[in-house]
Amino acid sequence: MPSTGVFDAQDEAYRESVLPRAVHRRLAVEAGATLSWWRYDRFGASGKGAEVLAHFGFTVEHVVHEAGELLKFVG
Repeated sequence: MPSTGVFDAQDEAYRESVLPRAVHRRLAVEAGATLSWWRYDRFGASGKGAEVLAHFGFTVEHVVHEAGELLKFVG
């Protein structure tokens, strides 16, 4: 979702088709914007992009692992 503002401006039917209320388990991966998260977590790490992403768990392996953890509870 590149813009929450644009998404929020869409009609209810569209928003429901993208994020159905019936889906209770979601995995969001956000490495592009800090918004106001700096209040709650670390912010401002510097280094080579791939190294910083790996440090914070933004790897294919970690995201796949987290998705698998969510799916364990689906039954």
